Amino acid sequence: MSSADAVVIGGGPNGLVAANMLADAGWDVVLLESQDSVGGAVRSDSDVHAGFVHDTFSSFYPLAAVSPTIRSLGLEQYGLEWSHSAAVVGTPFRDGRWALMYRTPEETAAALERAAPGDGEAWLEMCRGWQRIGDQVVGALLSPFPPVRNGLGALTRLRRAGGLPFVQTLLSPARTVADRHFRSPEAKILIGGNAAHSDVSLDAPGSGLMGWLLAMVGQHLGYPVPRGGAGMLALALQRRFESLGGRIVTGTRVDRVLVTGGHATGVRTEHGEVVNARRAVVADVSAPALYGDLVPWEDLPARWRRRMQRFEWDPGTIKVDWALDSTVPWSTPPGTAPGTVHIGETLDELGAAGGQLASHTVPDRPFLLVGQMAAADPTRAPEGKESLWAYTHVPQEVHRDAGPDGIRGVWDHDDVERMADRMQARVEDHAPGFSDRVLARRVLGPREMQQRNENLVNGALNGGTSGLHQQLVFRPVPGLGRAETPVRNLYLGSASAHPGGGVHGACGSNAARAALAHARLQPLGAMVSMTVNRKGRNRT
Repeated sequence: MSSADAVVIGGGPNGLVAANMLADAGWDVVLLESQDSVGGAVRSDSDVHAGFVHDTFSSFYPLAAVSPTIRSLGLEQYGLEWSHSAAVVGTPFRDGRWALMYRTPEETAAALERAAPGDGEAWLEMCRGWQRIGDQVVGALLSPFPPVRNGLGALTRLRRAGGLPFVQTLLSPARTVADRHFRSPEAKILIGGNAAHSDVSLDAPGSGLMGWLLAMVGQHLGYPVPRGGAGMLALALQRRFESLGGRIVTGTRVDRVLVTGGHATGVRTEHGEVVNARRAVVADVSAPALYGDLVPWEDLPARWRRRMQRFEWDPGTIKVDWALDSTVPWSTPPGTAPGTVHIGETLDELGAAGGQLASHTVPDRPFLLVGQMAAADPTRAPEGKESLWAYTHVPQEVHRDAGPDGIRGVWDHDDVERMADRMQARVEDHAPGFSDRVLARRVLGPREMQQRNENLVNGALNGGTSGLHQQLVFRPVPGLGRAETPVRNLYLGSASAHPGGGVHGACGSNAARAALAHARLQPLGAMVSMTVNRKGRNRT
């Protein structure tokens, strides 16, 4: 039996952030990870082809670049180096045009102005709005709910950012935002393509916020990647934590959070070892893995089981990695190469794919998010070659296939290979001869995603849907929208908690903050109790 001030379950980015923050406060912290190394969905490997580095899951980290939490950790001192592509993001059109977001607002605006007079100034006006209020909006989104300090800061700047019409823009569907502000397909797809990173329909309220946020973060901070592979970000978090005296135990699965008198007192591993937690347990696991599994229903309020029955996953994911013996043979190569590429050139096309997902249908023309990793970081592939990937979403429950391949949605080898072929054909539509450049291909379907990271249930990347009905005070279930759980001293620090998916560390940060705040209050509570008891004894 061992003990620590805090036990962190799971070594994904949120678990590592929470562990670092608790260690910063002087706590003795042990982190338990079931895999052989930490990182969660922030990993890289050279398994696809010798000499090529591929990120196993996530790759580009605009939310890390803007996150106050990640920025405050000073990870550059622990080996992290950010790298950028020459252009941030782009969408190819079949007629040879490209919609490109360059590294400066002025370059992007000039290109959009050539596409449609007025769009350049509209883009610059959107950028000015970001410069007036962006930091406060990000702070409010990533802070524990309610975001009092950042919320008040945003209110003080709201008038300068456009007042209520600006709020209306953020709450509008992405299609509405794009159509209201821009005329050209190029400008509209910059908003729509970024909005499509989430699982919220382009026609649903709130998707405009995602499109605006990612577009503006990308425009002002870029879509950075860790030099050498995504795993370098996880390694920097690990190095920082261990430099503070933190302990990491890998290859160790937790199978129970120990609860006594409504308090979390520690954890038990699958091998029967007990690790006592004197102050807190932070769980970087999905909400369904915590409630009813690690914590039995008998240790939770009855209402919690009913609420968790409403929990909704985001769609599954299929990811294809390619090692190419050249750069991507785009039919018309862009003058400036973007690291991130969106395959899907109109809002209607993106909306149709999203509608098919919502109706449990495998899209026939799926929206692809593509990463040209050597364009962003030359260390990822031999000179003149490319380490490429693409992912697309598929329904958690498949009722039919809109395409001709008879995909059943069981996601066995046949299903994922057919979907990978469909995705590869989508790339080849814009890059003739693409398949001839492929040295090796790896396909990770929903099953493989979950096998490599248990939090990615059937390839769900966001720890639960990003729809408004499961955000803020509704995440993961209707309640406070905070890291606290019904069990005292137990905190949910995964993407299933507010503010949700993305490598920003906020879920782990919010859990650590809550644990530290409650620990400060406990001595005060004990003093109040002692004072009351003394007064009672004096009266007798």
